[in-house]
Amino acid sequence: MPSWKLVSGLCIGFFGSLVAVAGIGYAMVGVPNEENAAALSQNNVFYWSNGKQMIATGSGQNRQNVTIDRIPEAMQQAVISAENKSFYQDSGVDPMGIARALANMARGGDTQGGSTITQQFVKNTYLSQDQTVTRKFKEMFISIKVGTKLSKDEILQGYLNTSYYGRGAYGIQAAAQTYYGKDAVDLEPSECAFLAALLKGPTYYDPAGNANLDTSASAGANKKRSMARWGWILEQMHNDKKLTDAQYQKAIKTYPMPDDRKAAKGMSGQIGYLADTAKKYVLNHSDITEKQFDQGGYQIKTTFEKSKVEALTKAVKKVEKEKLDPEKRELDKHVQFGAASVKPKDGAIVALYGGAGYENGHFNNNADTSGVPVGSTWKPFVLAAAMEHGTYRSDGVGLSPLSKYNGNDHLKIRNNDGSYVMKKDNTPFFQENESDRPWGYISLRKAMEQSVNTPFVQLGMDVGMKNVADLAEKAGILDSSFAGLNASFALGTSTPSAIRMADAYATFAAAGKQAAPYSVTSVKFNGQETPGFEKPRITQAMPEKVANNVTNVLENVIQNGTGKNALSLGRTAAGKTGTTDENKSAWFVGYTQQLSTSVAMFREDPKSAKLLSMNGTAGEVSIHGGDVPTLVWTEFMKAALNGQPDLGFPDPEKIGDIQDAVGAPTPTPTPSVEPSETATESPSATPSGSPSLPSPSPTDTCGFFGCDEEDGGTENGGTGGEPSTSPSPTDTSEDGGNSRGNGNGGIFGGPAG
Repeated sequence: MPSWKLVSGLCIGFFGSLVAVAGIGYAMVGVPNEENAAALSQNNVFYWSNGKQMIATGSGQNRQNVTIDRIPEAMQQAVISAENKSFYQDSGVDPMGIARALANMARGGDTQGGSTITQQFVKNTYLSQDQTVTRKFKEMFISIKVGTKLSKDEILQGYLNTSYYGRGAYGIQAAAQTYYGKDAVDLEPSECAFLAALLKGPTYYDPAGNANLDTSASAGANKKRSMARWGWILEQMHNDKKLTDAQYQKAIKTYPMPDDRKAAKGMSGQIGYLADTAKKYVLNHSDITEKQFDQGGYQIKTTFEKSKVEALTKAVKKVEKEKLDPEKRELDKHVQFGAASVKPKDGAIVALYGGAGYENGHFNNNADTSGVPVGSTWKPFVLAAAMEHGTYRSDGVGLSPLSKYNGNDHLKIRNNDGSYVMKKDNTPFFQENESDRPWGYISLRKAMEQSVNTPFVQLGMDVGMKNVADLAEKAGILDSSFAGLNASFALGTSTPSAIRMADAYATFAAAGKQAAPYSVTSVKFNGQETPGFEKPRITQAMPEKVANNVTNVLENVIQNGTGKNALSLGRTAAGKTGTTDENKSAWFVGYTQQLSTSVAMFREDPKSAKLLSMNGTAGEVSIHGGDVPTLVWTEFMKAALNGQPDLGFPDPEKIGDIQDAVGAPTPTPTPSVEPSETATESPSATPSGSPSLPSPSPTDTCGFFGCDEEDGGTENGGTGGEPSTSPSPTDTSEDGGNSRGNGNGGIFGGPAG
């Protein structure tokens, strides 16, 4: 055992060393004579893919310092009560806070925290935003020295003038003008509390929303967060005796909703959406913070091709002009488009259409937002999963697209044990098509061509919705956009962005090779390359023969089915239409080997952001994916592919076995005087305890990708040809209701696409 003298000596030596280190650090670290580069005005410069400048934008035009006498007392007290109650008494540093921050760094966790107002001022003014131990020690020592050289009022003035409030506003004067259109000196206490709340993080506390940067920062979520912190700050000011009872009651009475966001200079048309998409990519693929980025100094080379962006905008505007007349038709108001175009085998986003433009008050990027269900454009993922995995009855053997499933309307859907899918009230759910045409048993190829819903819901159940989801994710869809994996999942209740849909279909175009979508090829800061912006790695998301067979089926959608308006492209292409319940959205996603493009159309209530029905829009009974969205797609692809060769698609390798659904008829030849062109059928066995189904006659006779099927049919299910003998109606979906199409009885259970 060591003696008490040794222990005492070691302790004294240890603490003496700490004092010595602190003294040396204090002596060696001086207060810089100049502000750091990050505190100075700079622009970010965005470039087109060819290296030509797209736009220069940044913090330089929105910064103006004001003296402490021009900053309301309420603003000063709001930040003190919220962030540093001991500001006027402390030495400028918080030792315990620093200890917590250093401990977090040692554990590899969040390095934020442990900062007084003085420390924040020092970091904003003299230091970089790097979250390192070295920077933290410098911040501490400089803060102590600044505390001895500057008065508290000078420090507080500096802090409020250098802080970032969002929307490109640096300093309280710029923030007051940006959010309330007034000088800082004229701010009310309630407005001061709102601006102080922004210092917590403007991305998440600006009620206008920043969903373009983070889907969790929607306008609704941000307003809720902002109101909660605003109210808390006012309460703290009241508790700290900085607001009288009367002042507090007046301030808390009404939330001071700020002005709408305004477009920054040069961010009109599609440029704002392009720059924001690239900015989001930079923030998601680097350690650069939004505050650092908005302080400027970055050169960002994007993947966007100016000619294609202009062509996509022109296509949307042309079709809008031809089809929509909001001045005369009420139902043509609030119609929006979102679109994106991606290179297969690469992932580069070459063009997007985000909306009407920042200058028109539309700040949400429709090309990169979730919330618009994709409808029947989801069906190819169901078919691909079936081709790769087979069904629960096939022992892993893939399924042929010539397999037949019941295409009738008002159909019950079976679970794998043969029982029917039930609603929550334990009554059968009936899956609907858009029309009541009695298709009988038709091949999946025909069902895709005419976008008949019921076969794909049953197929999804047979394959397993988890397998469908896994394949869609591997193809490029983010799982965060998935809807619940119930029966309706097969019909596009999920809400991926236009960018993600274009990228996932690009996986089919590239024979199963997947590359994540990207919009930035290089980032430089003050001329120095920033790492982390290499092209995404290409993976084999699905077997080549699966992708090529899906492509072959989707070619047929354009040649003979709901996508026939795309025939005017005049070259080989594949694609799929999509329409949702109550006609709230319509899609067309299609591709050649060179380009994959998605187009979404929807109506949105500008106040609630809820989707509205498009029944009656453009003077039509309803809008389908094969209508307006396909016209936009075709118009754009003509321009984008002009002068490029028609590469066609690889010949598909025969895939899988014909695995008809439970209850499908089994043809049995019977003697006949004439050559055998007809057949009698007997029902196949059904699972024990399951209702048996009357047997229809076949609706098509197919060789490998050669179907002598009945002609006719529209996106609504069609009326051409003679209907087959139909099975008795059977039920679908776990959530209930008789719905048309996407089938969960909710707002997105839509008609065939």
